[in-house]
Amino acid sequence: MKHYLSVPIILSLLFAVTGCGKNETSPDRIPKKAMVFAVYVDGIAIPDLGSATGVRASKASIAVEFTSPAYLEDGDGGCISFSGGKLDARYGRDSTIIIFSPAESLASFKEYTLSLNAGKMYGLKVIAPYSIKLCTAYDNSEKFPRISTEELLTLVQQKTFAYFWDYAHPTSGLARERYGSDDTVTSGGSGFGLMAIIAAIERGFISRADGYARLLKIATFLSEKAERFHGAFSHWLNGSSGAAIAFSTYDNGADLVETSFLMEGLLACRNYFSEPAEAELREKITALWEAVEWDWFLRDGKLYWHWSPNYDWQMNMAVSGWNEALITYVLAASSPTHPISKADYTGGWAKNGGIRNGKKFYGITLPLGSDYGGPLFFAHYSFMGLDPRGLSDKYANYWEQNVAHSRINQAYCAANPKGYAGYSEQCWGLTASDIPNGYTASSPTNDKGVIAPTAALSSMPYTPEGSIAALETFYYIYGDRLFGQYGFHDAFSLSAHWFADSYIAIDQGPIVVMIENYRSGAVWDAFMKDPDVTSGLAKLGFTRHLFIIIENFCYIYSNKFQSYEIRQILADRYRRAGDGFCFLQKRRRNRNPSFGCPGQAGTHSGNWSRAESFRHCGTGKCGRQKPLLEEFRPRCGFRQR
Repeated sequence: MKHYLSVPIILSLLFAVTGCGKNETSPDRIPKKAMVFAVYVDGIAIPDLGSATGVRASKASIAVEFTSPAYLEDGDGGCISFSGGKLDARYGRDSTIIIFSPAESLASFKEYTLSLNAGKMYGLKVIAPYSIKLCTAYDNSEKFPRISTEELLTLVQQKTFAYFWDYAHPTSGLARERYGSDDTVTSGGSGFGLMAIIAAIERGFISRADGYARLLKIATFLSEKAERFHGAFSHWLNGSSGAAIAFSTYDNGADLVETSFLMEGLLACRNYFSEPAEAELREKITALWEAVEWDWFLRDGKLYWHWSPNYDWQMNMAVSGWNEALITYVLAASSPTHPISKADYTGGWAKNGGIRNGKKFYGITLPLGSDYGGPLFFAHYSFMGLDPRGLSDKYANYWEQNVAHSRINQAYCAANPKGYAGYSEQCWGLTASDIPNGYTASSPTNDKGVIAPTAALSSMPYTPEGSIAALETFYYIYGDRLFGQYGFHDAFSLSAHWFADSYIAIDQGPIVVMIENYRSGAVWDAFMKDPDVTSGLAKLGFTRHLFIIIENFCYIYSNKFQSYEIRQILADRYRRAGDGFCFLQKRRRNRNPSFGCPGQAGTHSGNWSRAESFRHCGTGKCGRQKPLLEEFRPRCGFRQR
């Protein structure tokens, strides 16, 4: 049998012999066979087909080491190509190393390719190609002029709220699942949007009348058009028709956890809109609330997440702790029509104490849940309405749980054990979000190198200093790519050279609501006023150590009436009090308040408008002195009315 070489093979052989382009080798020098031994970018070895990240844009240095001495004067023979333009070349420590530098500065946060093709270059006959990618570092200069923290918080809330207001579904008023979802709206994300409306009214982004009208439209749609299954809603539904949309093959019916997020928002609105003229909304919400058959979803003493009219209990997913679904058991126990028992909570959710953790991570004790706490939305979704301040049961203090979880998440990102680009104490937050080519629930035990702004920002009540530092990093440093029409995009990864262009309802909602809870506590206040919820919490054995007793306390100084949100001062003081708390005493004689520690009489009195040196329980210890007014004004939305 005869064998013939094809034309392409013959040409490739000729190309390999003659080189990549014009042969500039000295006629007196016979090219020596060689290989690329290694390539170093800014001193770091990069393997063939590998990538260098965080490359300096202005002074990038690429060192190519050959297995034999090279000759610069012979040129590259056209065998070297670089997508960043012309390269200047010089010898390294010896003639086996040639150092290349881009003739012009590279663009920041851009990917380039360097290819060394097989052929004649620098007096050598390179027998194997070598190619790498270079990803330049992000420009860490500030992109926007500095504004005050209060102005920045307001800006972020207002832009993010627009997702639920301007981008809401035109027929139902419900929140679209994500940007570009068209008719697909989300029940749980809409519940977050309802609570965001409360925050928007408090901030003056919309009027109370407009907020009421939108909520009435939503409640009417849910009552009259939305498909329900034993009173529960599907995860997704059609915003025009109300028909359920399958989340997955077997998940095409009731989603009890998403329903609980929706009810959380509806109940907060039922209490917030308390004026006589707003009775129609309250009545519609009450009818929706009382129609949910929580007890029907019980099986073997546990609530179950899904039920399908086609596949019954095929999903077979029990709602058990510790995760984002505490609110599901709280609402199920609070139902005036279809309640569950405390035994269901104890065995089904708390696993008879099995939800406890108690171990330390980065020196921080985690009361509940899996090691390192899991994705950070566990500390957000249930607690957008449910106020964790002073909230305890036999398993945990829920304020301590959420603070510990958030601090561990931040500490992990600061430690950055996987060496991802950008992670720091000021750039942190692992939670469920988009990732390159997918979606995942990121956490310290499932770290993909992706930071989601919603994680740190929604933890603002728990880690105010760390969350504000992250906010400033996200906005000032990365805001040119990360901040857009509806606030912060969903996530980013500097290591993967990726910024999401998406907005997702369940990530946008907590940003608006939890920042508001940090600033004013308005959503917490509205939800916790609900008599059904109060009854349900008591039934399950929850207690609240109420350190907030006096609100809107007025007093006189220098003949001026001034009213301060005392609750905010006490709330922030409690945040940093550890096991202790501060309380306020009202003195009958001169109407001056005083701070004290538990079991101790008021330790100081004075004029709050000047707030020169009040004693407080900043670390659970009495005796420290700080100027209250100056401390709280930037920290917690301290407002004077």
